[in-house]
Amino acid sequence: MLPQPQEQTVDIHEQSPISLAFVGDAVLELLVRARLVGTTRLQPGKLHTAATRYVSAAAQFRELSVIEPLLTEREAAVLRRGKNASKASVAKHASAEEYRASTGFECLLGWLYLQGQLDRIQELFDALWQGYQP
Repeated sequence: MLPQPQEQTVDIHEQSPISLAFVGDAVLELLVRARLVGTTRLQPGKLHTAATRYVSAAAQFRELSVIEPLLTEREAAVLRRGKNASKASVAKHASAEEYRASTGFECLLGWLYLQGQLDRIQELFDALWQGYQP
C-alpha cells in the first residue's frame, strides 16, 4: 500500500526526530485514509472527520497504548527519542503529554518507513486498527 522509500543520502541515524515525525505523519495519514476509503462509504467531508479521529495528537496518544506492548527494544528507543524531541509549539487541542507522545509515534513510523520496513508498519497499523476505537 505504501510506496517504497527513496534511497537515502543522509544516514537515518543523523536525522532529527522531528524530521522523522514529518515523514511518519504522512505515513499514518495515508494509511488511515486508505483504510477508511476501503472500508466505508463515507462522503469526503465525513471521511476527513473520521480520519481526524485517528490522526489527531490525542488519538495517537491513545493508539500508543495499543501498539507499545508490540514494540521491539529498538522501536521503543526510537519512540522515546521522538517523545523527548523539543518542539516550539503544541497543538491547540492536545495536552503537552499527548503532543509529545504523538511526535514519538510519528517519529517511529517515519523511522520504519525510511528503512523500508513497510511490513512492520502494516503489522503495527493493523494492530492499531483492531485495538483502537475512536
